[in-house]
Amino acid sequence: MDEVRRKLELIERQLAGRKIHERIISTCPLVFVAVGLILGILIQSRVDVAVSLWFGLLAMLALTAIVFFSIPRFSSASRYVTAYLALCCFVCLGAIRLTSYGRAEPNDVRHLVADERRLATIRGSIITEPYISKYTNWKFARFTPTDPTTSFYINVTEIEAIDGWKKVVGVVRVQVGEQVLDLKVGDAIQAYCWLERFAPATNPGQFDTAEYLARRNVFIAASIQSRSGITILSRIASSTLTRMRTRIKQAATNALLGDISQDESSRGLVEALLLGNRREIDTETYEAFRKTGLLHLISLSGMHLGILFGIVWLGSKTAGFLKPARAVICAVGVAVFMLIVPPRAPTVRAAIIAWVFCASIFFRRRYNPINGLSLAAFILLLIKPTDLFEAGWQLSFASLLGILLFCERLHLFLYEKVTGLRWRGKGPKVPVSFRMSRRPGPYLLRLFSAGLTAWLGGAGVLLYHFYTVTPLASVWTVLVFPLVSAILALGFLKMILFFLLPTLSIVLGVIVVLLSDAFIWIVKLIAHLDISEILIGRVSAAPVIWYYGIVVFAGFVVVRRPLVKRVITVTAVLGIVVYLGALKWQRTYREDLAMTCLDVGHGQAILVRLPGKVNVLFDAGSLYGRDVGSRIVAPYLDYMGIGKIDSIIISHNDVDHINGIPEIVEHCHVEHVYANDAFFNRSDTWGTAQFLRDWLSKRDLDVERLCGEMALAENAGLRFLWPDERIGDDATLSDNDRSLVTLIEFAGVRILLCSDIEQFAQKELLRRHPDLKADIIVVPHHGSATTLDSEFLKKLGGNVLICSCDRSQYDRAKRQADPALGSSRTAKVFYTTANGAITIRLDKKEGIKTGIFIR
Repeated sequence: MDEVRRKLELIERQLAGRKIHERIISTCPLVFVAVGLILGILIQSRVDVAVSLWFGLLAMLALTAIVFFSIPRFSSASRYVTAYLALCCFVCLGAIRLTSYGRAEPNDVRHLVADERRLATIRGSIITEPYISKYTNWKFARFTPTDPTTSFYINVTEIEAIDGWKKVVGVVRVQVGEQVLDLKVGDAIQAYCWLERFAPATNPGQFDTAEYLARRNVFIAASIQSRSGITILSRIASSTLTRMRTRIKQAATNALLGDISQDESSRGLVEALLLGNRREIDTETYEAFRKTGLLHLISLSGMHLGILFGIVWLGSKTAGFLKPARAVICAVGVAVFMLIVPPRAPTVRAAIIAWVFCASIFFRRRYNPINGLSLAAFILLLIKPTDLFEAGWQLSFASLLGILLFCERLHLFLYEKVTGLRWRGKGPKVPVSFRMSRRPGPYLLRLFSAGLTAWLGGAGVLLYHFYTVTPLASVWTVLVFPLVSAILALGFLKMILFFLLPTLSIVLGVIVVLLSDAFIWIVKLIAHLDISEILIGRVSAAPVIWYYGIVVFAGFVVVRRPLVKRVITVTAVLGIVVYLGALKWQRTYREDLAMTCLDVGHGQAILVRLPGKVNVLFDAGSLYGRDVGSRIVAPYLDYMGIGKIDSIIISHNDVDHINGIPEIVEHCHVEHVYANDAFFNRSDTWGTAQFLRDWLSKRDLDVERLCGEMALAENAGLRFLWPDERIGDDATLSDNDRSLVTLIEFAGVRILLCSDIEQFAQKELLRRHPDLKADIIVVPHHGSATTLDSEFLKKLGGNVLICSCDRSQYDRAKRQADPALGSSRTAKVFYTTANGAITIRLDKKEGIKTGIFIR
């Protein structure tokens, strides 16, 4: 009997495979529309075909459709042809929409600014609420020489020219060098500012602000020194919708957070879960969620909206409303929620699906979730086609699609394997331990299935954009989901009851805080286990496409012999596992030496990857760049697949060499932190050294004293040539002259890291080491000509010179014909501000190889 049943199931699967195409057309035809639009956007972004050709192709397709439907003998195949004609038409529409979205008007402000910045006076109206960047999560923010900045966007209308005011269009991002509290959306302003184009990313892994804003048609930045550079021309009354949204948002924020103390560590988490604002989450908590693969839980998505939808639906049902009325109430509730939270792709997608679901109930139509998802994708991409290239958009849709396609199937499969019972058949009672998984619903087995299928859908996107694999994320989701759902349910109830029963709302607030504290504690505990994340590093698109090909093949391709399919699937999975394993091994264990000098502006951050698996970071800081640890160094480590730093070596305690270290320690595992005697002995006027030591000691990481040399790798040596103990104790010398000088030797090549030593230290170093030579030199004090001895570089005889400097230092050096490097005219000279991150590789066979990020 079992054999007969098996054969019948095989026949059913084969028939289903043949009919899947027809089922898509009949039940979710909008899939062809969405897929066509996506293909059109992708093709146009790669090929850039003239829009006239797309219009011509669209006309031909329309004519084909008319001819097709006018011939009766083709009517039997009309459904298939219609579907593919629609797909082709929307391919054309996607390409046309992308072209029209990015097309600039002749008087667009982007045409008025070239590569060099220019002074200008502009007029426009503010279109976003001014945001004050206080960098509360940056540990060294208190030592920054500048005030918090204010940023907002304006629609530019005029720019002052020689012959008067000239009409322009476009959106400009404005940044004011101080806090601004008296500007609001709708204000018409005039600003005296610097206009410049956004600079692209200059380091691997760094977030590319220029590319991100270009996808939003924002190409120009306006820098204003202070509030006095802005004149308010008029205060235009906000629209009714804007005023309503502002009031609703303020009321919701007050209802949720009004009775929660600012000092509560969980306040930021509650705000992120219910209001979508993650800016107030502290770095340590954020890193714990990232490492465990649970970041999606604190990013507003369909899960959060679904819980709110369920609360409103249940409340309406309890009140006695029929289904159509409940649908209307829920649709209104979703609309109000969207007025409160930021309009990000996951929440807008969830809202569209919810509204379509409500409409299907109201009009008594059958709802297909994949059709709803396709409609959401179509609407969002039609509004902003460049969202297709955003990691958040891709992850949101891929994860939900994985759930819709595979969750039910996986749930039934696991149910049968766990219980030994057939899902549809009748049998003996299920054992007590499995009763929670007996029926589909919000139980552990279904929750695990949803988490696993969401991970399967989004794993490729996570690997491509964030360089990690988190195979245990679905397990952790099952573990913490009861807490998340409780926080969301009670939080939404607290917001509603605030206006009806304030006392009960306060009680719920206490419970929400306690649950949030427990949630954070559990996530940090899991993160501390360090078993959740496999950091791979940057991968190409090929393995990601291969992965999704495996998922599609395993889920939908029907093979006559199931064993053949299993063999192919297992072989393909093993292939990608072996590829990722080899990639990880190659990036962890190496035979050569690589040094990368990152572009941090006026500062220094140099990563040396020694033979074997030892990683040493020399300094991490910047004078004017904010939070370079989180923004530059940590993303680079992820990009390279580096999860451990064996040693951080501090040259001296100037803030531009150390103010990024705390964020790196939070981001990855650091074994040791070293510094020379001067770091411990100097007066530390600004308190930066003591602050860093105190912060590290709270993480059980002490700053250790350096000795004369370190043997970290078998074939590579590190020697610290300067300062010695006497120099380190000499208070008459400047901090720069007591900074660390390190000599690295490998395969007969010498690298000299000079830190910030000035003329006295340079002369004394050559006097003490008259035979000192170096092939590669990191030029002292960021390449400054005023502090460089004229004979220093000449006597060292370097072939490669690297200056870690900012744009003003680079421009000054170029105007003076590189006076700081004039004594070494034959050397190759690299500037981080012009060349981006500079990588030097030392290979025993091929010698010195140099690479730059910006060409």
